[in-house]
Amino acid sequence: MVLLALLLCLLLASCGGGSPPAGPSPPPSSPNTFTITAAGVSPKEIAVQPGARILFHNTDSRSHDMTSDPHPDHSDCTEINSVGVLSPGQSRETGNLVAVRTCGFHDHADPDNSGLKGRIVIR
Repeated sequence: MVLLALLLCLLLASCGGGSPPAGPSPPPSSPNTFTITAAGVSPKEIAVQPGARILFHNTDSRSHDMTSDPHPDHSDCTEINSVGVLSPGQSRETGNLVAVRTCGFHDHADPDNSGLKGRIVIR
């Protein structure tokens, strides 16, 4: 009986005290990040070296579909199209931007909203 009580105590002592469930993880840290808010995209332009990737982080309360200019073809910098639809709180990177050029982007769901437009300069 004493042995059973001892085993029960050891079992109970090893079970409790787990860490609380993790909350939402912070967005990945990147110096090349566009943040999408209800007011628009910030900053409006980022300059990078060839081969870089750009992170888009949506802090707005609604989804945004970030794509390359021009609308509706999205053909100037197809690496941006990999960002696509970002739900609130989501982040996603572009593909590697290897060609030296300037790439415009916009929210496909709201293409005329100048607040949701920006540029990536690859040089």
